[in-house]
Amino acid sequence: MQIPEQALVERAKTDPDAFGELYDRYVDDVYRFVAARLHNAAAAEDVTAEVFISALRAMPRYRDEGRPFSCWLLRIASNGVASYFRRTHQADDVSENVADRGALVDDIVIRRIEMQAVWQVVKTLPRAQQEAMRLRFQEDRSARETARIMRKSEAAVKLLIYRAVGRLRSQLGVVPADGPLPSTPFGT
Repeated sequence: MQIPEQALVERAKTDPDAFGELYDRYVDDVYRFVAARLHNAAAAEDVTAEVFISALRAMPRYRDEGRPFSCWLLRIASNGVASYFRRTHQADDVSENVADRGALVDDIVIRRIEMQAVWQVVKTLPRAQQEAMRLRFQEDRSARETARIMRKSEAAVKLLIYRAVGRLRSQLGVVPADGPLPSTPFGT
């Protein structure tokens, strides 16, 4: 029987074995989150390890704010990814043009704003489409994992995502570069 998350988190504040159980529950999710952002398996492994070391050190100060424990871990992971990029950029050639960095930051900010707008539109989709989009793209799960979590077939999940993307395109006024959408999500 699996211990409820909240009880396990409270135990983990003083019990390393309980923290080990939290590690086992969430290491794959944290790694997937980090790897999706770094696109480098070795760096993702290092950052994931740093995330859990940081979490272990901060465990006594953890306060339940009504969100799943995984949200706290993913916030630490997000900070770890940012730290990784800061470290690697500091190692870059110092002669880079400051204006180029400013343009890069502008591009990142614009992309983030655009993504927030997309996720606001996702919230208007039917519930099943919202869930499929969230699992696939926010949590970076495979179609198979998404299907298992949603208790649907993989084909059904792909169809939900296809329909969701079609609605997003029409609501956001985005037309694919190669013309209209194919008639089915499987290209047939």
